[in-house]
Amino acid sequence: MSLPPFVPHPPLAVRAERLVKRFRSGGPEDRAALAGVDLSIPPGAYLSVEGPSGGGKTTLLNLLGLLETPTEGEVFFAGVPMGSARERDRARRRLTGVGFIFQRFFLIPTMTARENVELPLRALGRPRAERRARAEELLREVGLSRRLEAYPHELSGGEEQRVAVARALANRPGLLLADEPTGELDRANGEAVLQLLEQLQRSSGASLVVVTHDPKVAARARRHLTLEDGRIVSDSAPE
Repeated sequence: MSLPPFVPHPPLAVRAERLVKRFRSGGPEDRAALAGVDLSIPPGAYLSVEGPSGGGKTTLLNLLGLLETPTEGEVFFAGVPMGSARERDRARRRLTGVGFIFQRFFLIPTMTARENVELPLRALGRPRAERRARAEELLREVGLSRRLEAYPHELSGGEEQRVAVARALANRPGLLLADEPTGELDRANGEAVLQLLEQLQRSSGASLVVVTHDPKVAARARRHLTLEDGRIVSDSAPE
């Protein structure tokens, strides 16, 4: 029995307006991780975000991915404001529209590579046969067709990150957010993962945002942002 085609979500246009994020510091004033960021990301964009530690890079990524809510300002997905949306709606948009790739792989150790990739599809209530077929398709795309039933402890670091990339793509998101995706990998594996991400970004039409400390990784993007003290201090080529 053949499955119906998996319909992709359309590429997202994402816009941030006057984003401010403050955290309690324990002192008389809260610490501002972001201090009024404006940013537009068109569909199909590929941009890197650089800057010193503590400059707000990961906070920006978390706000764009709806993992956190801004203290002030707004994030728009395809023109729809998300900051004031109900958490149920934000969670649904996060699940269907955003794929996350982290420095640490965050695979479930008691699940096989295939089962880890199936997780976002399970959250959407996809049928078992469809989940399995989609996970196997993605693991073939990332070069792990022979490691479907391997557990995370049986995989190398590069293989684990490839599983994480496949999982991020399971629901065909319109926005891919990668936070130091090569930080735990050696140079060769890091290069392979970046090439894979770029290939999948081009073929899917998704927007890709990569946070990195590595200038060589940042230079691969078509657009380069620098974030310092919670503000964008340079933007090489606004799209």
